[in-house]
Amino acid sequence: MNDLELNDIQAHWNNFIASAIAWAPRIITALISALLIYLIGSWIIRLLKRMIDKAFERRKMDVSLQRFLSNLIGWILNILLFIVVVTQLGVQTSAFVAIIGAAGLAIGLALQGSLSNFAGGILILLLKPFRVGDYISSSSNVSGTVIEIDIFNTKLNTPQNQQLVVPNGMLSNSSITNYTVLGTRRTWFDIGVSYSADLKQAKQILLEVVQNNEYAFKDPAPQVVVNELGDSAITLSVRATTSNENFWTMQEQLIINCKEALDRAGIEIPFPQRDIRIRSNA
Repeated sequence: MNDLELNDIQAHWNNFIASAIAWAPRIITALISALLIYLIGSWIIRLLKRMIDKAFERRKMDVSLQRFLSNLIGWILNILLFIVVVTQLGVQTSAFVAIIGAAGLAIGLALQGSLSNFAGGILILLLKPFRVGDYISSSSNVSGTVIEIDIFNTKLNTPQNQQLVVPNGMLSNSSITNYTVLGTRRTWFDIGVSYSADLKQAKQILLEVVQNNEYAFKDPAPQVVVNELGDSAITLSVRATTSNENFWTMQEQLIINCKEALDRAGIEIPFPQRDIRIRSNA
């Protein structure tokens, strides 16, 4: 190695040292400020999360939704803090933003069904059309007692003791009938009597059966009304209210007792009939 090459190396080294000395204060300042931003930002994020959790508790938000939203907010705030820190270090963040946007788009396209269920779960947990313990049915032909509400699905127990796992997207887009939320249920069944029967007598008999039932409430008052003039019978509608837990017992008792009372009074409960006339050419 000749003297010229040594001089070139020495010159490059001197330039490097001079540049390092010139940039050192900026680098040290950037590192210290980035560290301070990270520490202060982390403390602010923890403070905000505690405030948000307390706000959720005051609103008595569902535990699963509370945890999910708390974690989601924490992730978003930490990502923003990371972008601010690397920006302070002089790194261009446009690439990070582009990557995050592309990843979000790809995930959204790949998980369309799951995102629909996720959005449905958020709506159910926020709007609370039903709660755990409610008996519901939907226009999508599912019914049962709610035993668990998750972010992506809802679990129901059917009267046949079968467990249904229903996607929240389907439930949130269906018409829901909640039989439990009001605390009482009203039975509503029809009984047909023959056209030869005394309607006033039949109504009085059925009304006495309802009034004598131990589970039927006096208020609202039970009703027996003429509902329809059918093809082979006059339909009487029996209506009575009771508590949720006694509904099925009361309804069964009323159906049995109404049948027995009409039989004792000699009032016929007809079945569909058809008269056939045979015409002879002779």
